[in-house]
Amino acid sequence: MIKRTMAKTAIELWKRYPVVTITGPRQSGKTTLAQAVFHEAEYVNLEIPDVREEAIRDARGFMERHKAPAVFDEIQNAPELVSYVQAETDMAGRNSMYVLTGSHQPALQAAVSQSLAGRTGILELLPFSLEELSGAGVKKSRDRWMFDGFMPRLYNKGPEPERLYADYFRTYVERDVRQLVNLRNLRQFEIFIRLLAGRVAQLLNIDSIAGDVGVSATTVKEWLSLLEASYVIRFLRPYYRNFGKRFIKAPKIYFTETGLVCNLLGIKSASQVAAHPLVGNIFENMVVMEAFKRRLNRGEMDDLYFMRTSHGVEVDLAWEDGGKLDLCEIKAGATFHDDMANNIRAIKRLVPDDAGRGFVVYSGRETSTADGIQAMPFTAFDT
Repeated sequence: MIKRTMAKTAIELWKRYPVVTITGPRQSGKTTLAQAVFHEAEYVNLEIPDVREEAIRDARGFMERHKAPAVFDEIQNAPELVSYVQAETDMAGRNSMYVLTGSHQPALQAAVSQSLAGRTGILELLPFSLEELSGAGVKKSRDRWMFDGFMPRLYNKGPEPERLYADYFRTYVERDVRQLVNLRNLRQFEIFIRLLAGRVAQLLNIDSIAGDVGVSATTVKEWLSLLEASYVIRFLRPYYRNFGKRFIKAPKIYFTETGLVCNLLGIKSASQVAAHPLVGNIFENMVVMEAFKRRLNRGEMDDLYFMRTSHGVEVDLAWEDGGKLDLCEIKAGATFHDDMANNIRAIKRLVPDDAGRGFVVYSGRETSTADGIQAMPFTAFDT
């Protein structure tokens, strides 16, 4: 079994809180992580219909039959249990009692924020990271990483990527989406997701998307919230604090899984990735998600941003470190050129008192530093 970096963080939170809550997309490995780390706790799967019905019908009796320590998997199926978890932890007055996992942010967040504020450590588990897979001896080319993606099932003798992501998408639409929203036109929603894949790593333009899909801007906002809530997409927010109107404020769209992006774009094999018009966008998506994974796996805030001026000068990632703003450009090319860092220099000139380190992340193998800007392979990048 491939070791999850988050295991150490989960153990630390288990010692400090009565409850540990693990969220994340379906099939990202939440159940496997919970069972591996908290192997002494009873495992209860609330996806099983009769178990779920028991928890909803007789929550008090359910808690009596499944005493702490216990793992309640997919807790959003029985959110009423969270109040009883609160009562049990308050009465016991100790840590290391319950682990909750869930795949849908709205139901889980509402229950946790109302009942478990201050009582739970919260983690977000995404699919495997490059760090985890490389540590397990997995080696691939740039295009193979992007096409295969990082879903744990792929690395456990699962189906081929094309089949896995097709099934993942169909199951998501037919199961999760129908549970979360009343879709009048399923076909339009599918068109919407595929259109988003075509705009990966680009600025969000709701009116343009609405016009292309043929729905209202209000509907697009609802659907975007749905995709974000179920961890299919993630927004990267712009950093414009204290810099006035020189910087734009629209977010950029990324998918949690590049394998799903390739599938939605109709890419049939890794050999087709390099020739695709969006290869740079897909590569950027992968690197940005790796940056998120590294922070989330360590239990840190996911406070990553990008910067783009009103004149179109952009750096792909920005984050605060030691009171300064570090800047990063992401380039799919395998050969480093000095002009890859031009946007970093331009932004530094605009905010000279705030700018910190500069990085260019690319698909080559060499690490070098020039003019205070470090170039490094995407496999070695860490914020």
